[in-house]
Amino acid sequence: MRRGALAAGTAAAALLVAGCGGKQETRTISAQTTTTRVEILKDAGDAPPGGGSFDPSAIYQRESPGVVTITSTGLDNPNGSGQNESGVGSGFVISGNGEIATNAHVVTSGEGASIHKAQQVYVRFKDNNQVSAEIVGFDPFSDVALLKVDPAGLTLRPLPLGSTRDAIVGAPVAAIGSPFGKDESLSVGVVSALDRSIDSLTGFATTGAIQTDAAINHGNSGGPLLDARGRVLGINAQIQTTSGDGSGVGFAVPVDTVKRSLGQLRKDGKVHYSYLGVSTAPLYPQLAQHFKVGTDHGAWVQETSEGGPADDAGLKPGDHRERFQDSTYVVGGDVIVAVAGHEIREEDDLASALAGLAPGQTVPVQVVRDGQRRALRVKLGERPLDARAG
Repeated sequence: MRRGALAAGTAAAALLVAGCGGKQETRTISAQTTTTRVEILKDAGDAPPGGGSFDPSAIYQRESPGVVTITSTGLDNPNGSGQNESGVGSGFVISGNGEIATNAHVVTSGEGASIHKAQQVYVRFKDNNQVSAEIVGFDPFSDVALLKVDPAGLTLRPLPLGSTRDAIVGAPVAAIGSPFGKDESLSVGVVSALDRSIDSLTGFATTGAIQTDAAINHGNSGGPLLDARGRVLGINAQIQTTSGDGSGVGFAVPVDTVKRSLGQLRKDGKVHYSYLGVSTAPLYPQLAQHFKVGTDHGAWVQETSEGGPADDAGLKPGDHRERFQDSTYVVGGDVIVAVAGHEIREEDDLASALAGLAPGQTVPVQVVRDGQRRALRVKLGERPLDARAG
C-alpha cells in the first residue's frame, strides 16, 4: 500500500483555518446584465507568526466563503473499464476574475505519461451556486491545478497567499472542508514539521511540503492550509496512512511552490521543470567517513540516466555496491556539493536548487571526486513526466 494517500475522494470540500480580523473591501464588476461581487479581505496582520491570537471560529467565518467544492467527472476507472468515474475534492478562490486553485489529482486521473484531465469539472460555492469550470492547466510534479470559472453573477472571496518563509513548527493551523462528505467541517492542529518530501503524480518527489496534525481526510484535497493571519500556507494534498483513514499525519504542498506553478499555468497552461538526470543518496558523517568520499555533506551520485544532462556533462556515478549499516549504496561516484551557487547539504537541497532553474540553462555544478573538488558545467534538460523515463 502506498505510504502517502491522495486526499481526494467521495467527500467534498477541504478548507483550512487559523487567524482572524481584518477589514473588508467590496467592489463590483459588471458583466453585461449580471454582476460579480468580489470581496477582498485584508489579512489579519495583528496575529504574531506563532499564532498567539489564534481564533479558529473567526477565521472560519472570514475565510470559508472563499473555499469551494470541486466535482470532476469522466475520470478513469481504476479497474480499467473506461472513463466513468467521478471524484470530489476542494479548492479555493485566488482572484476576482474566477481563478480557483486546487490539487492536480482532484481534476485528473492516471499518473506519469498517462495522466489526463477530467471530462467535466464543476465548482460549488458556499452560497450553493454551482458552475462549470475550465481546467486552465495542471502541474503533476507539484500536484497543483488552476481552474477558471465565469465570474458573472457570483460572489467571490479570494484568499490571500502567504509564504512558507513565515511558517514555524508548532504554529497553529486549521482545516475547513468536507471530509467523507461532511460539509464545512472544521479541524485544527499545528505545523508538525517543515521541508518534508511527498510523492507526486510522476514519481519525482515534491519537496518542501508542510506536515500537519490537523485532520486531513478524503475530500480535503485541494483546500487551503491557513496561518494565524488568514493567509494560505499550502494546498492540502495527502495523508500518510496504511489503512486509508487519517492518522494525524497530513501534508500540504507549500504555497511558494503553488505560486510558481500558478504563474506558469496562467502563462501557457503548462509547467516546466529542469532535469539533471541523477539518482542520489544523502550523506551523513558516518557514511562519508566509512567510504572516504572526501566530504561529509552533499548528494552522493548513485546512478545517472544514460544520455541525460549529468551523463553528458561527465558526472561520475558509482560502479559497485556495498552495504553500510542498514542500507546498500552504489560506491565510487561523485558527490554533488553545489549547483548554480546553491550549496547542497540536506537531502532535498538538490531538488530545491533545480526547482529555481530553467530547462536548457547551463549551470556550474561542483562535485567532490576522489577527495578533490571539481567544477563541471551542465546543460539542464526538461523533466520527463515519468521518473522511470530518465
